[in-house]
Parts: sequence; C-alpha cells; structure tokens
Amino acid sequence: MSKNKSKKNQVNRQQSPVIQKPEMTEIAVAQVHDKYSTYPSNGLTPQRLAQIFREADAGDVMRQMELFEEMEEKDPHLFSQLQTRKNAVTGLDFEIIPFSDEEQDKLIAEFVKEQIEALENIEDIFMDLLDAIGKGISVSEIIWGYDEGHTVIQDIKWRHPKRFLWDNDDIFKVTTREAPNGIPMIPNKFIMHRYKARSGHPARAGVLRVVAWMYLFKNYDIKDWVSFCEVFGMPLRLGKYDPSASEDDKIALMRALIQIGTDAAGVIPNGTEIEFKESSKTTSINVYESLARYCDEQVSKAILGQTLTSDSGGGSYAQSKTHNEVRHDLTVADCKALAATLRRDLLRPLVYFNFGEDRRIPYIRFDCEEADDLKQTAEIYDTLISKVGLKIPTAHIYKKFSIPKPEYGEEVASPPSVAAALPLSAAQPSFLMANTNKETKDTAQQQIDHLADAALQHNSGVFAKIFAPILNILGKAESLEELKNQLEDQTFVESLYAKMDIRDLDELLAKSMFYADLIGRAEEYERSV
Repeated sequence: MSKNKSKKNQVNRQQSPVIQKPEMTEIAVAQVHDKYSTYPSNGLTPQRLAQIFREADAGDVMRQMELFEEMEEKDPHLFSQLQTRKNAVTGLDFEIIPFSDEEQDKLIAEFVKEQIEALENIEDIFMDLLDAIGKGISVSEIIWGYDEGHTVIQDIKWRHPKRFLWDNDDIFKVTTREAPNGIPMIPNKFIMHRYKARSGHPARAGVLRVVAWMYLFKNYDIKDWVSFCEVFGMPLRLGKYDPSASEDDKIALMRALIQIGTDAAGVIPNGTEIEFKESSKTTSINVYESLARYCDEQVSKAILGQTLTSDSGGGSYAQSKTHNEVRHDLTVADCKALAATLRRDLLRPLVYFNFGEDRRIPYIRFDCEEADDLKQTAEIYDTLISKVGLKIPTAHIYKKFSIPKPEYGEEVASPPSVAAALPLSAAQPSFLMANTNKETKDTAQQQIDHLADAALQHNSGVFAKIFAPILNILGKAESLEELKNQLEDQTFVESLYAKMDIRDLDELLAKSMFYADLIGRAEEYERSV
C-alpha cells in the first residue's frame, strides 16, 4: 500500500459519519462571448467614465470590468505595476500548517497538502485570484471530483468578472446561459477573492477604480502628444512657385511636397523652390511628457505605495530602501488576504467534504518574510535567550521561522558541536573553572568523572525521582526477561512517568554534555600549546 493511501485510510477511520456532498456540475461554464468586449475605452470621456462607474455602483459591473481589462492592455506602465504586485506573491513558497499538533489535525493537513500540490497550475490559480487587486473581485470555480472514495479537486477555473453582478437586494450572483439575470452563488463551489483597497462596496474597492482618472488624463495627453509630434516632428515644407507657373505646375509642386514628407524624394517643375522650416516648440514637448510622467507616478503610488522602485528619477538609497519596505508591507498584506480566502473557500470545503463539519481547518501560509528580516529576528532571539536569559517556548520559535517541528525519531540537522548548540548558563559552577585551568594535573577523563560526580551530588534528588519507578518494578519482576519486556513496552514506560515532569532531566543532561564538551576542548587546547 502506498504512503498516500495509508494516510487517507488513517483519516478515513477517524472521520465524521456525516459528510456533505459537493456540487459536481460546472456552473459558470465559459461562453464564447466572454472573449468579446464592448471596448468602453474607445472615445472615453469624463462623462462616459462617470456613467460606467454609476452602473457599477448599481450592481452592473460588466462595462467597468471591460474597461479595467482594456486599461491593463493599453497602458504598459499600469500593466507593469500590477504584474509586479501579483508576482511578488505568486513567486513565494507556501505551506499547509495543521490546526494543532494533534495527530488527527496533522493527517488532515497532509491530505490537504497532497490535494493542493496535485494542482499543476497552482501559480496560475493564485495569479487569477490576485486579479482582485485591480478589479476589486476575482472569482474561480472549483471543479470537484471523486478519487478512491475521497472528494478531490480536479481543477480550478477562472471566471471573467463581468459574469457576476449584484442585484437590487445586493445579493452577489453569477450569470449563466440558462439564467442571464444571474443565480445566487452556490456554497463551497466558488473561490471569491476580494481586495479591500478601501472601505466600501467590493465593486468600488479595486485599485483600477482609483487610477482610472489618471488613465483617462494620460490618454488625452498621449493622444495630443502624438498629434503634436506628427505636425511638428518634421520640418515644415514650404513650396514657392513663379507667378507665371501654370496650374499643372502648382499641382506638381504640391505633389512633390507630399512625397518629400514620406519618401524623402520628389520631382518639381523648373523654376519652383522648396524651403524647409524647422520647428522650435520644445516647451510643448516638455509639457506633454511632464503630464504623462505625473500620471504614471500617481499610478505607481496607488498600486505599489511608492515611486522610487518603479519610476526613473532621483532619490537617495535610504529613500529607495524605505519605499521598498512599503512595497513589502503590501506583499505581506496580499499574502495574508489570499491565504484567508483560500482557507475559507478552498481548504474548508475540502475538509468538510472528506472529514465532516466538526473538523478543524488547517492554515495556508506564504513565506513572505525577507531574508534580512529573518536574520535580524534570529539575532534578537539570540540576544534575548543568551544574554537576557529570557525563556521562550520552542513552539513559538518554530512558528516564527516557519520550521516544522521534528517528529519522534525523525532525522534532524544538528550543529557539529553540542557546545555550539547550547547556550551558556548564567551561573557557571565553580568546579568548571577549576577543571579547565591549564595547570591542572587531572586528565580529561578524570575531569569528566569529577564533573559527573558533582552533577550527581547537585541533582541527586532528580536522579532519585527519575529512577524510582524503575527501582520499584525491580522487586516485582519475576525474571530479567520479564523486566526487559516491560521496559521495551513504550506504553508501559510512559505510564510510569505519566504524572512526572522530566524536564529537569533534559536540562541536567544538556548541561552535562555542554560542560563535558568544554573540558574536552580545553584538553585539546592544552595539547596544542
């Protein structure tokens, strides 16, 4: 039996008897006309833009979504900024974290992890959901299936946001071929990611709604700039003809002027002249460029929260670093928002359909911590533990650095020396300094024996407490074979220490190993000098 099947069977034996069934039918089937658009940006004016927004406010977001799609297609700067924002999340690693350390929660998390990793296009799915950053909402449909008695995810398909609407009662609906006016969303069937750039209705929360006016002004500016370049980009060609020139000569001269503009060559009648007048309207060019750059900067501020890492221009290194930190804060917020959506709309129904509604849902976490941040955090923990003496639970450190806690018997990475892994005790025993003196005549083994005797004397109560249960069963065992079998029974041994806190033993052994390693290092140093 494979490892995956074994885990599924383990969960199967513990699952709830009441399990929901998913909706297997594909609801928002992609239609042919989804790829067509009314192109609302053609001839866009402030009046038309305001009208499109009013329609969206009333619940009909179709033209607004089509406009947002065109904005990304037509404005390279806007497209670049949104791609930067999305790729900052899709490029990160992620993990599925059990709800708790209980075995049942771990098995559920492992099953969920297998299902998510089985999706080959998971990065594309994340990218589709992050489309909500610009448009305010993004919806994908879950295609459920069955495999070996389990409900599994066959696929997750993106649905165009213009297929959705809010009715007069503000109920979110999806339009289908059979119901063009929309039907209510079926629970546990869709993943709906909302980006809340600001408080208010989801139809008005997208970043593109904020930058639409800058897009409009820049559109006007670029159009006039192109017309200006067309007129003043080439020198004025002025033709002069003799007063006695015939009408045919004049027509030939005009034809030559036009041909010179495109072909850089022409034939003119004898006695005519062509003069070139250079344009000097450099000030107008600066006006157009300044307005376009200003609009781009406002777009960068709205999407990335800053301009120095997205636009060319001056700025000190300190300013750029500060602005980049602002962008990182947005990435962390995007990761948390996406993780919350996936846990609510994907992980929760997956657990409900397989294990019942009474099971606890695992978490999904993106590794959005920067390397410098982790290094500084590790240094802070080191200072608090080794110098301040603060006691920090190891579970907290595992969670902080997203490191899985090793299972019993699992191979773990360890430092080359025990002394490198254990912190110095704040109060060093007096015999340690005596035994590490270079002038001592004791051998290394004698020093270790002396250390063990001192530790035994100092912690005799602990040893007596630890070995009391073992000594107690010595008189009851009929033979050494029976005693051996009892001590090899893990359940029996655990029952002996069920009411005992043996953390003192762990601390004692750790200190003894640390001190012994120090003595060994001192002996090696003495031999080398």
